[in-house]
Amino acid sequence: MIDAKGHAARTVTADAGRLIELSELLHANPETAWEEHRSAAWVADALAEAGFAVTPAYLGLDTAFLATYGSGPFRLGLCAEYDALPGLGHACGHNLISAITVGAARALAPLADAAGLTIEVYGTPAEEGGGGKIELLERGAFAGLDLAMMAHPAPVDVAEAEPFAVSHSHVTYRGKAAHAAAYPEQGVNAADAFTVAQVALGLLRQQLPHSVRVHGIMTRGGEAPNAIPARTEGRWYVRAESLDQLAATEERVWRCFQAGALATGCELDIAPESKPYAEFRTDARALRAYIGNAESLGRVFDRDSPARRMNRASTDMGNVSQLVPAIHPYVGIASLPALNHQPEFAAHCVGGDAEKAVLDAATALAWTALDVAADSAP
Repeated sequence: MIDAKGHAARTVTADAGRLIELSELLHANPETAWEEHRSAAWVADALAEAGFAVTPAYLGLDTAFLATYGSGPFRLGLCAEYDALPGLGHACGHNLISAITVGAARALAPLADAAGLTIEVYGTPAEEGGGGKIELLERGAFAGLDLAMMAHPAPVDVAEAEPFAVSHSHVTYRGKAAHAAAYPEQGVNAADAFTVAQVALGLLRQQLPHSVRVHGIMTRGGEAPNAIPARTEGRWYVRAESLDQLAATEERVWRCFQAGALATGCELDIAPESKPYAEFRTDARALRAYIGNAESLGRVFDRDSPARRMNRASTDMGNVSQLVPAIHPYVGIASLPALNHQPEFAAHCVGGDAEKAVLDAATALAWTALDVAADSAP
């Protein structure tokens, strides 16, 4: 095992230039959910170079792929994410996730036969609200894995994922246009419907559990100030501790939007943008192995500061964890005071600290796979 881990670490070090090149290429060319055509190809190419057999457009999703290596009895799944945020680029660091995953996979490939591994790298699109992993799950991906892993960048290192379950919805009000000065009584104001709904939501928050989050934006507010808005639209997220709590909370939230429709006479439509993301179920054995391996590389886990709360961010990896054993640790990039989903965080997702995080996390994931596979061997 010591020799195997040393070999894996040396491979990551030897691959450092290629991994950093991949991370920087993704960072400089951000693509949003379901549009990651070049990103998926670049990540898949970095695996094909190392001998992985790549299936593009996996299970009918254009920007998903599966890359496999080895034929051992222990099936390891490594997830790559590469979608960016609209208007913010890689402000959540998915460029680093891809580089970490590729680094771990390439480090394990030469050891696959000896370690009894089948390595499966899943290119998973649309994590930022589109639920790419859920779409893959429903088409049969991930089934039968012995362990699924990925590592996510954050301001500080945090071992265990504790994300909220979340739903993503598109809200539309349809009213009736009219001249706002000459014939306002002929209009049905769809902007007022949103105002009523948001006031109701603001009042509802006092009665919501501390574990619930409700937030959103209006994406269409009308066409002209002198025309009663006939159509308004928005995107809203509801988060909770579990899928069960989420379902109960959604009923209360949707009543607030219904209040806007009732008060103004508008028609209301609430459409899901993806299936709900689940809470995370962490595999304790794999998490212990990751913590030990990361600490042996000099990583220090944050247990106190507010910056560690990135581990509460929702992820469709939670749905994967409901099916197979999984971990989703966070690797710090020393970005403070910048936090995920801020432009300043995107700037920290390239450069020295980000590069160190890629190499450390790739090594720690590879070592964790070797530990868990060895512990599972008959």
